[in-house]
Amino acid sequence: MPIRHAVVHYIDKKPDGSPAVLHARDTELPSSDALENLLADLNDAYNSKAGKGWGFFHGESGAYPLSGWLKKYLDDQSTYVEFCRDSVEHLQKLMEESNLSTGGHVLFVHYQQGLTDYLMIALLRHSASVAVSAELDVTPLQHLDLSQLHLAARICLSEWRNNPASRQYISYLKAKNGRRVSEYFRDFVGCQEGIDGAGETRTLLKAFSDYIESEDLPEESAREKTQDLVAYATSQTKMGEPISLEELSTLLDEDRPKSFYDHIRNADYGLSPVIPADKRALNQFRRFTGRVEGLSISFEAHLLGDKVEYDQEAGTLLIRNLPTVLVDQLKRNASKD
Repeated sequence: MPIRHAVVHYIDKKPDGSPAVLHARDTELPSSDALENLLADLNDAYNSKAGKGWGFFHGESGAYPLSGWLKKYLDDQSTYVEFCRDSVEHLQKLMEESNLSTGGHVLFVHYQQGLTDYLMIALLRHSASVAVSAELDVTPLQHLDLSQLHLAARICLSEWRNNPASRQYISYLKAKNGRRVSEYFRDFVGCQEGIDGAGETRTLLKAFSDYIESEDLPEESAREKTQDLVAYATSQTKMGEPISLEELSTLLDEDRPKSFYDHIRNADYGLSPVIPADKRALNQFRRFTGRVEGLSISFEAHLLGDKVEYDQEAGTLLIRNLPTVLVDQLKRNASKD
């Protein structure tokens, strides 16, 4: 991942309402293996996080100025250092207004992945550790702790510049348990939610389940296609890439590469051709399957405890909301008795 520009600043701020003190850097970070490794580790940590938000810029205004500064930099009307300085001063102001915020190193990296340009902005925190010196002394050490990455955003600059109608060129980490402490960071980026990644992923999985039922596939084939879908979607999330419905459709059935894609379009699930995958929703999507003496059962793991109850002692399943087709068949059979 070639790094085009990188700058880091430090904001000293305690979560007690105290002022935020900015320690700014006036020059770009020089190219180095350490910087390359930091970006690679940061991207890995970011991609592994569940529950991201996806969106696009608010209109440029005094409340959301970052997109304007970014545009000036990309149009060569200001330098990268100037863009980062304006941005971090704005972040400092928002942190002061948020009593619960905590400071850290603010990293701005403009880099390329393939032919695509990205801007990563992350607030990095430290953890205490120890090291053994060359003199064999045990000494205290502070290191960047990417496991504590909670505030970060990644902007696909190429998508923003080349596809103004896009509503998912920004991704950002969402706070857990609905906490509001990170909202100031989303406001700093100037991002409004454009696509509900978790909702889109659940809709995709629902469309897939409907597709499997409509195809009336053998148990083993259904299991393989489920594994293919989860493996592909999980791989995309690890790389920070969205799911392409056409690509997925081809993967699921090479003989009929448009089969699943046509199913989605004909049933009008309202899915975009490209959607961000939600890691948490994917983790909940597993299928339990079994067959014995003419009886075949298959259901998604997230239904367990809701529509399906398992009694371990009795070795029984209670299934609610039976498929309409099955209910009709059972009624017709009962009327013959």
